[in-house]
Amino acid sequence: MTQDLTTEQPIRLHRAPAAPDAAPNARWKVADIEALFALPLTELVFRAQTVHREHFDPAEVELATLLSIKTGGCPEDCGYCPQSVHYDTGVEAGKLMDSDAVRQAAEAAKAAGATRFCMGAAWRAPKDRDIEKVAELVREVKSIGLEACCTLGMLSEQQALTLKDAGLDYYNHNLDTAPEAYGRIITTRDYQDRLDTLDHVRKAGMSVCCGGIVGMGESRAERAALIAQLANLDPYPESVPINELVQVEGTPLAGTEKIDPFEFVRTIAVARITMPTARVRLSAGRQQMDEAMQALCFVAGANSIFYGEKLLTTGNPDVERDRALLTRLGMKARHSLQG
Repeated sequence: MTQDLTTEQPIRLHRAPAAPDAAPNARWKVADIEALFALPLTELVFRAQTVHREHFDPAEVELATLLSIKTGGCPEDCGYCPQSVHYDTGVEAGKLMDSDAVRQAAEAAKAAGATRFCMGAAWRAPKDRDIEKVAELVREVKSIGLEACCTLGMLSEQQALTLKDAGLDYYNHNLDTAPEAYGRIITTRDYQDRLDTLDHVRKAGMSVCCGGIVGMGESRAERAALIAQLANLDPYPESVPINELVQVEGTPLAGTEKIDPFEFVRTIAVARITMPTARVRLSAGRQQMDEAMQALCFVAGANSIFYGEKLLTTGNPDVERDRALLTRLGMKARHSLQG
């Protein structure tokens, strides 16, 4: 979702983690996931839709809204990130939004049909005083009857517990890419840092929202390795955002060759098969997709979208267009907060 940055902790250089197949009891081997990717598209989508129907209403889509509550000024060097201080992208650093403004945004999101409200802050790792302020924002969101999700960067065990006590339902912390590709994208964050934060979130009793970005120049084998990392988490994430790189002028990844649309659909389908009960979310990059592409992603097992005018610092299809698309497809928004 958002870039996870602050100046509070010393920046550590990347070191390669163990390969995802190293765990002796791994549910999914990378080779098996590569074999799924290699299936004829019709067969792969059929398998994904079959799995999807076992666990979800295939005509239902979860609507989530994402608000950037603190934008810009990030010290990390994520190659995709317009909020990094390393790149000149025109994004200005801002302060944390106040509770009244966040509440108004959450009420508007609920009125537009969203059931989950996600708040993103551009920190590497928040200070404890930041966590206390965000906890208050979480309580505001929960008070109006929405699920609450945050993406704030790396968390300590105690910070995760503080957010859980405030009522936070989900914490987002993406793995971004495969372990072996990670050092090409980010040098100021260790892959293990991400895994440690996910462990803290789990121990605190919150649900995990964790996915990645495709279209950053990675190979299919590396996409398979990313899915293996996600699917072999114990348990795997309840929400899995699949982002397509949004190329922003001024970032190192601007100009990267765009991923083939059918390869993106394959990634959705493989995520659905390997993580059957997860909400697989079309996230960043949906603005770049035409309606036929989005519909094919729903057929392949996507059942959640970010909904609203802005996805952090990049655009998102507007509410009315999304509603019209769902109506044309005969699909409906998820209204219950259960399931």
